[in-house]
Amino acid sequence: MWHAAPDHSQQIPMPRTSSFPSASRRWLGFGLLVLIAVLSVSVQGCQDESEAVVNVYSHRHYDTDEALFQRFTELTGIRVRVVSASADELIARLEREGPASPADVLITVDAGRLHRAKERGLLQPVSSDLLDEAVPAEYRDPEGFWYGLTRRVRILAYSRERVDPEFLERYEDLADEQWAGRVVARTSENIYNVSHMASLVAALGPEEAEAWAEAVVANFARPPQGNDTDQIRDVAAGIGDVALVNSYYVGRLLNAEDAASRELGRQVGVLFPNQDDRGAHVNVSGIGVTAHAPNRTHALQLMEFLVSEEAQRAFAEANFEYPVRPGVPWSPTLQEWGEFRSDPLPLEQLGELNNEAVRIFDRAGWR
Repeated sequence: MWHAAPDHSQQIPMPRTSSFPSASRRWLGFGLLVLIAVLSVSVQGCQDESEAVVNVYSHRHYDTDEALFQRFTELTGIRVRVVSASADELIARLEREGPASPADVLITVDAGRLHRAKERGLLQPVSSDLLDEAVPAEYRDPEGFWYGLTRRVRILAYSRERVDPEFLERYEDLADEQWAGRVVARTSENIYNVSHMASLVAALGPEEAEAWAEAVVANFARPPQGNDTDQIRDVAAGIGDVALVNSYYVGRLLNAEDAASRELGRQVGVLFPNQDDRGAHVNVSGIGVTAHAPNRTHALQLMEFLVSEEAQRAFAEANFEYPVRPGVPWSPTLQEWGEFRSDPLPLEQLGELNNEAVRIFDRAGWR
């Protein structure tokens, strides 16, 4: 720890009259002030350089994450500095900054974006027995470039009043004529939709996936818009009867502080599609160490903390996401929804099929 030198100037006897001319005395005083200022800046710089930090570029925007970062600092003394933006913006920023980037880790809400960052040389592989033990192989990059933090399930949220779930079992069912004018969805630019389409391309092939997208567009109740909460709100309001959303949006509504949000959440049912075949589409929010991380050791420590039992419980209980770490209890809301079968598609394929998914959406008119 740097300390400024004690001030002994008052202990030095000064003559009643100085032999220096007054102008010289003024210049001497000015020089001493400059010297003190320089020393002060130097000391501050040394303090900044010696401070333990980890710089996070994150697409996640939840209070849960901020609380976990504070907890990490309490446990390790390492301060977490966060830059928040969309994954595409953060990836572009990493490319612009190059080796001079201050970022240590990249966090995204989609495996496809992590794969893109890896392919562009923006991430570096890490080796950690703790990470490998905590995160199953299906939720991490096979070469160690990124690791999942939470699982996010793409469900069908349906009106409890107007929909019999027995007639709604698969994502493919949304293409049936019975759903004409009854489907609400986000735009094709939304990464959740893009990755879901990539999973359909992998499961059905590009031609059948495109035919599905065209049929769903024909069944839209209104043009794609809004976020997942907006889709749930429109189902509750009767604008549509079924929506594609991530499950944790319903969980957050059901556990909101205000009664209106809780009532909104109760008006929709949660259906995990394709349970009799490939399973529900699962994506991950995840983390990777940047290629030029200046604080690589601290970055690895943060990654290991975020897959600890403490952090994984927080993701499940406070944000209603599914933990990636096996054995971590789910929140009561998630337990009430029950177990479900997940699509075993390797997550890197969400990135590999990303461009094909975007082209399909464009041709299908899903704007």
